[in-house]
Amino acid sequence: MNRDFEKFAARAVPAIFVVLWSTGFIGTKYVLHNAEPLTYLAIRMAVVVGLMAIIVAIARPRWPDRVGIAHSVAAGILVHGFYLGGTAIAIAHSIPAGLSALIPGLQPILTSTLANRWLGERVTPVQWAGLLLGLGGVVLILHDRPMSGEAGLGWLASGVSLVSITLGTLYQRRYCGRIDWRAGNLVQYIAVTFFFAAGAWLFESNVVHWTGEFVLSLMWLAVVLSIGSIGLLYWLIRRSAATSVASLFYLVPAVTAVMAYVLFGERLDAIAISGMVACAAAVFLVNRRA
Repeated sequence: MNRDFEKFAARAVPAIFVVLWSTGFIGTKYVLHNAEPLTYLAIRMAVVVGLMAIIVAIARPRWPDRVGIAHSVAAGILVHGFYLGGTAIAIAHSIPAGLSALIPGLQPILTSTLANRWLGERVTPVQWAGLLLGLGGVVLILHDRPMSGEAGLGWLASGVSLVSITLGTLYQRRYCGRIDWRAGNLVQYIAVTFFFAAGAWLFESNVVHWTGEFVLSLMWLAVVLSIGSIGLLYWLIRRSAATSVASLFYLVPAVTAVMAYVLFGERLDAIAISGMVACAAAVFLVNRRA
């Protein structure tokens, strides 16, 4: 029974992860109607710290040593700090929610290159073909998009997100794989709360409109995204090769775009849709075993 459940979970978790991760871009657009990006993130992370502290107090997991704490802080700044900060700033600079996922969607290309050299993972020719197909799909989705002015700053922030989530995923796999996820996540969220609070204090006005939309979106992002989807991500990282986990991010732009179309009326043309199909095919190829 346990083995059957594990097989089912191994198949279901990637799909659940993609859907949940995609809602992060949608929820971020909602909260940014009522707060600046770093201010909102500081509040979100403070809520998550409180929730994780309760989980740790109940579960009493083994606490990492000083080296483990340092690695957890570094991974947290990469996975949560620069990635979430870059995404929120991109959306705040007029990048549509459906497109804010696109640059981070290039992560599998960068991850496969680094994993091949840093983690010693072998990337097969078929997987390389899938990675290149996915890159082509993202290029199709990005065709004819404005890249200058305020939008240019938004795309730059998305580029920061790409680099940080790639390095963070690899760093987590190499240095934090043996750290209990509950204790490790609490350390990461404490570190990133200070990170966002400092940024908000230095660069923003810290004005928040506590509307129902803001509170509901904040709770979704804090509970479902920062605890639920991050937990799934780290579970996948422990069980799968970095390249295979990263390939799931190719599906996020397509799923996000569908959500953004339904909720915000953001539209994509036939070429962009073709790019999304190519990204889905890339996931299939990258996850094939040699």
